[in-house]
Amino acid sequence: MTIDQIILFSLFAAVFALMLWGRFRYDIIAFSALLIAVILGVVPKEGAFSGFGHPATIIVALVLVVSRGLINSGAIEVVMRFIADSGKSVGRHIAELAGIGAIMSAFMNNVAALALLMPVDIQAAAKAGRSPAVTLMPLSFATILGGLITLIGTPPNIIIASFRQETFGQGFAMFDFAPVGLACAVVGIVFVATVGWRLIPASATARDTSKELRDLHGYIAELVVNEESPVIGQKVAELDTVAAEHGLAVVGLVRRGNRLPGGARREEIRKGDMLVVDATPDEIDSFVGALKLGYIGEDKHREEAGADLKVVEVVVPPNARIEGRSADDVRLLRRYGVTLLGLSRRGKRFSERVRRLPVEAGDILLLLGPADRVEEAASRIGALPLAERGLQVTQHSRAWLAIGIFAAAVALASFELVYLPVALACVVVVYVLIDIIPLRDLYSDIEWPVVVLLGSMIPLGVALEQSGGTGLIAESLVAIASGTPPWVILTLLMIVTMTLSDVLNNTATAVIAAPVAVDIAASLNVSADPFLMAVAVAASCAFLTPIGHKNNTLILGPGGYAFGDYWRMGLPLEILVIAVAIPAILIVWPM
Repeated sequence: MTIDQIILFSLFAAVFALMLWGRFRYDIIAFSALLIAVILGVVPKEGAFSGFGHPATIIVALVLVVSRGLINSGAIEVVMRFIADSGKSVGRHIAELAGIGAIMSAFMNNVAALALLMPVDIQAAAKAGRSPAVTLMPLSFATILGGLITLIGTPPNIIIASFRQETFGQGFAMFDFAPVGLACAVVGIVFVATVGWRLIPASATARDTSKELRDLHGYIAELVVNEESPVIGQKVAELDTVAAEHGLAVVGLVRRGNRLPGGARREEIRKGDMLVVDATPDEIDSFVGALKLGYIGEDKHREEAGADLKVVEVVVPPNARIEGRSADDVRLLRRYGVTLLGLSRRGKRFSERVRRLPVEAGDILLLLGPADRVEEAASRIGALPLAERGLQVTQHSRAWLAIGIFAAAVALASFELVYLPVALACVVVVYVLIDIIPLRDLYSDIEWPVVVLLGSMIPLGVALEQSGGTGLIAESLVAIASGTPPWVILTLLMIVTMTLSDVLNNTATAVIAAPVAVDIAASLNVSADPFLMAVAVAASCAFLTPIGHKNNTLILGPGGYAFGDYWRMGLPLEILVIAVAIPAILIVWPM
């Protein structure tokens, strides 16, 4: 190996190791690797930031903005309400919701599609008296599968098409992915709706009450001891009986801003102390009323909103503004006038103050504040509601207008009459001009960490290819499968790519695997298209872990899943995708 190859392989190994560790966010890791590569001279300074102007990066950003416009217009609302029917069987409910989710994901960001449908699914589960864990994982997997169908359905497809354009002078068109992607999506949805949901562990699905979401694990919350409260002078341990009557547990005491050691069981409660409880929202409300307790910031809320206070449950998606930060860090109460009332993290109890606890992706937050502020605050910190959306966020009269504008752009791009990034950019401009997307929110829905990741990884991937590094990887894979038919190597490439995507970001996986696919095809003297298509499918299909895809992380808290719950349905699904994709690729994209 050359010096450049050694440096680049070492950088990629470090990037993968750090992403697996999870201590630092992936965009910081990728950008740091790019800077090191430029300093060491393996990426030329002239091309250091070329990835940020790359068509793939631009398209990903524009698709996110267009997705917000479709949401704001209420284009999906009618379908969402039709689906929320508690009288359907589990299989039929999953099939219908998964089908709608897959179709939505084919034309909009799949995280946005899941965010729209997840509250509907949770509401339907509550009405039917079953656990949302039964249906949330199939819904997540279906929205991932739907992204396989079109060019704009998922970032790996965009990356693969752009790489083909740069390498061969012509990229994949909008619906070139449809034959293979649609076959995988249809078979995958049939699987999750008939067999897959039954493979979810009983430990995750046993809780089948109508209040499943709130009973999931309860929240760790802090309640203020007011002057008139009868608990003043009592010891914490003496509250066990009344706490049990309300179905909750008192797990600690906060005094002068500090959490007392252990459970502070023998401490006498004083005015101004805060009781730390493990409870559901209803139990908290009942307990507060019975013992004349209060909430942090309640006086401020009452002054501003009178009696019009609202409690909202929200889930924290990956890369939300509050992820890795506490309520104090984002100044939730001071800046937004909203209190973090409680936090639920798969049943864990904490020794830290709730408002000082760093929030993780998948956490469920209980927010308290004036009705006109609490939902806005949730949006500002990047959290997603777990209840049905109100009418104030949609413009129903413009739903068909928004759909028509988007459909026209897709049609023009599909017939290559308008360059896809330009077509999407025109949609964004029109949405802004007719106020479907308020100008102030134009950039708020762009997932900047993904943009930075793409902008950083593309120059690194180009450098690895130009140094001959991807050729070495391709030669190794061909050597491993020496003497076997090309379709065996195609299968091996899918397995390796899919495995990487299960533990790494699918965008980074596609950037690395695309040039490897082309080099493998060149060494076999066959068409590169089937190998590129295999990478596109495999990079998107991450079903084994909650970290493989953002949708899987998003359902972790609301579904009450454990890390090891995903592979039980995910592994058979990945095997099924490979079994369907390989023949479909060979038929549609012969070697």
